[in-house]
Amino acid sequence: MENQIYMEQFLSEYVKRVRPYFNGFSAITAHEIASAFLAFKFGLYPNAIHECTHAISLIPDNGANVALKKALSIVRVNAMDLENAQFTADLTIAFSEEELPYIPVNLSPEQIEDSGTFQLDNALVLIYAVAVITSPDDEEALAEHRKFIVRLLMGYKKALGLS
Repeated sequence: MENQIYMEQFLSEYVKRVRPYFNGFSAITAHEIASAFLAFKFGLYPNAIHECTHAISLIPDNGANVALKKALSIVRVNAMDLENAQFTADLTIAFSEEELPYIPVNLSPEQIEDSGTFQLDNALVLIYAVAVITSPDDEEALAEHRKFIVRLLMGYKKALGLS
């Protein structure tokens, strides 16, 4: 239980940290971002692919948005792989050095056991956080998945030095 509280706090602090970078999206764009997360989470991979593609087309190419678009691209390629029953992670899309300030878990390469999972986990948490920040219409649906995000983050607790 104590571990969960630490990671709840970590998630809350992360959302607070990135909030200034992700505001001003239209309600339509915010909903697309939330829908991309929810579709992937529910295993609706064709929907996730569509929602990610649409959200990417609506988001401007500047600042922190580049990291958000990369996160949506990572989720989209994973959804494509899962839809096609390919279980090997696509490592061609990863966060760049410039995008690292916007991801929740930043580890050195030797701390990362599975790069594909690490990229996807960071992408899901970033998309979730932006959806929470920007889409009040999806707040209730997103709140139901907060525990999923916290459990995902708990896998990095030790590497982050929070244990």
